[in-house]
Amino acid sequence: QAMNRTRLPILLLSAARLFLAAGCAGTTAASGATLEIAVRHTFTGEPLALDAVRYQTSAGEKFSITRASYLLSGFALERADGSWLELSNHVAWLDAAKNRASLRLADVPVGAYRGVRFHLGPDEVRNHADPAPLPPDHPLNPNLNGLHWDWQGGYIFLALEGLYHPAPRAGAETAAPLGWSFHLARDANRTRLHLATPLDLARDTRLELDFDLAPLFHAPRPLSFTRDGASTHSRAGDPIAAALVANLPGAFHVRRTTALAAAPAEGPAKRPLYLPEKFTPHRFTLSAVFPLPDLPRDNPLIEERVALGRQLFHEPLLSRDATIACATCHEAGAAFTDPRRYSVGVRGQIGTRNAMPLFNLAWRTSFFWDGRAPSLRAQALMPIQDPTEMDESLTNVVAKLSRGRQGAEALSGKSAINYPALFTRAFGTPAITPEKIGLALESFVLTLTSFDSKFDRALRGEATLSDLEKRGFELFMTEYDPRREQFGADCFHCHGGPLFQSQTFANNGLDATFTDRGRARITGSEADVGKFATPSLRNLALTAPYMHDGRFATLEEVIEHYTTGVKRSATLDPNLAKHPDGGVPLSAEDQRALVALLKTLTDETYLRPPASPIAPAADQ
Repeated sequence: QAMNRTRLPILLLSAARLFLAAGCAGTTAASGATLEIAVRHTFTGEPLALDAVRYQTSAGEKFSITRASYLLSGFALERADGSWLELSNHVAWLDAAKNRASLRLADVPVGAYRGVRFHLGPDEVRNHADPAPLPPDHPLNPNLNGLHWDWQGGYIFLALEGLYHPAPRAGAETAAPLGWSFHLARDANRTRLHLATPLDLARDTRLELDFDLAPLFHAPRPLSFTRDGASTHSRAGDPIAAALVANLPGAFHVRRTTALAAAPAEGPAKRPLYLPEKFTPHRFTLSAVFPLPDLPRDNPLIEERVALGRQLFHEPLLSRDATIACATCHEAGAAFTDPRRYSVGVRGQIGTRNAMPLFNLAWRTSFFWDGRAPSLRAQALMPIQDPTEMDESLTNVVAKLSRGRQGAEALSGKSAINYPALFTRAFGTPAITPEKIGLALESFVLTLTSFDSKFDRALRGEATLSDLEKRGFELFMTEYDPRREQFGADCFHCHGGPLFQSQTFANNGLDATFTDRGRARITGSEADVGKFATPSLRNLALTAPYMHDGRFATLEEVIEHYTTGVKRSATLDPNLAKHPDGGVPLSAEDQRALVALLKTLTDETYLRPPASPIAPAADQ
């Protein structure tokens, strides 16, 4: 690896080095005991029920908790003499909704201890360190935890979000709940928590804790959304942040200690699939400010496989009547989206959702608007088989590619291509399978990155934003909280960081009732009704129309929606539901500033004609 100020190239060296790295990881012999800390998330002692408006503040406000995500660090054990054994270099990210509820501290010196302590939030050095070099699975990787404040600097130590009904008046409640969002952060609010409990670490031990969220709202400093405010970003002097810090020590309790069961055996390390004897590593390049992506270990990026994927992406034989290809609905000049509101299938069928952009998908963990595909290789095969899109079976696709593009296809003006030869170069044998088609398409799409816009050049000191664009960025990164005299647009909650995207699914207030249930079609949960993936804002000027159904034709319409058009419903994202009816009230000039900022995110790479796919002659 090598890095300069603007970008970080990642180079696959060889399959042998991948095998060596996989074989050597974690082979150091243990010199002590393992302490597992397992956290049960509760409310008044009962298991926490996410997304249910069933809890109540002391002021009589009924509320739900939709997110409880936090960072722990600074673990230490108290010896019998009162001294402390610091367990350095440990940090954990826990999240109730994602079932991240435990951590393991390895090689703890054997002995008897009488207590444990840890901190909510990372230490000051880690809080302000550059997160970009962190491995993809590191608890502090922003793309993993979604808890970093990006250009503002530092992490959110504890993110609590949800919906609430104000205390009823005359026996009535609001038709739809309002939102609340408590983000505890900043070095002064890092909180140390000390729990007294005997720990005999002569053996591996499991320490079970309850994190009871009820005290955070009740004691010793009760909180009311109506009285104290529905939002905090932990600015100096913020009373909600101060109350959370005061209430935190009463929230963690020791439940019990038990012997730690042996960890389940790890499966074999993923090894490259079908790697040919000779190959050319692909140089994957990204911005130096981007977090490291979790590239698939079993599908290494090699030029031969990327080239095959590019050819398949433009190949109409993947469709039933050879009239459309992936590129038909994902145009390179439109940042790999479809300028039409809905894409058109092989027989003129009209879809129901707007085609999503395909750049920077190396940082995504699920795919499609509803997240139904867990990987790019799975996603790539779905449109081929969809009756409203390409309407072809994978069996037929394999048969057509095995023959190569010839006969009637060649006579119709399409050049002959020897696909078995291309598959030999990419996978070592001429055999064509659906799995290999998915791997090749995945390889090509992973290389579609975007990080060289005017905004990026301004960050590097190579360009200057106009005053209007700077105002747009100020609005983008500032919350709307009149109680604290903050009057921003609050965009960064859902589109923060250098990727301008998040891994979340959100209801952004397009409708009060839903004909397209979105994420709920996949999960079956009513809490996911109307929620869709949060796409990147990069290249937004090229990707009209907007939203999952392409209902907005211009950026001005999009900003107007978030200003006056947000509709309340039971699943509206709390970071929108906390604002006044309609959205964040922005002036016409501020709306214009936001549009100006969004236009600085255009990567000029996508304004140039793309390179033609490689098409070897039939005899190669």
